[in-house]
Amino acid sequence: MLIKPKEITITDADREEHTFIISRLPATIGREILAKYPLSNAPKIGDYEVSKEAMLKMMAYVAVEKEGQEIYLKTSTLIDNHVPDGEALIRLELEMLKYNTSFFGKDGSQGFLQFLLNKITGSLPSIIKTLMASLPSSSQPVSPRSPNLKRQ
Repeated sequence: MLIKPKEITITDADREEHTFIISRLPATIGREILAKYPLSNAPKIGDYEVSKEAMLKMMAYVAVEKEGQEIYLKTSTLIDNHVPDGEALIRLELEMLKYNTSFFGKDGSQGFLQFLLNKITGSLPSIIKTLMASLPSSSQPVSPRSPNLKRQ
């Protein structure tokens, strides 16, 4: 059963609209998804399997209406059958995140994702500098020519 169901329209890659019913997440499921979601989806840092697991749990609280019945998107197969493409799926995930949080950026406030990206971006120069200093040089140091070495 969906909690505070809300009907939304998502646009796919072909600019076609599709209607879904999104829901609030139960507290413990919401906490788990929100704990996993931001970092598991960060480029080069994230873990796709964790991201996929969080997406599947979240989509179980999304439904489509067919012939008067709600079909919950509980499996990859149901998602693939009712969500037209990857772009639409990502839009649907973002709508679920927005509906289930106040810190992903509503009403002109800076969202949590933007805050997280700003923190990561701000730290990158010092992280890169530290990593570069810890790496061994890829070329051998230049040493003076040995006097015993003959030119050819």
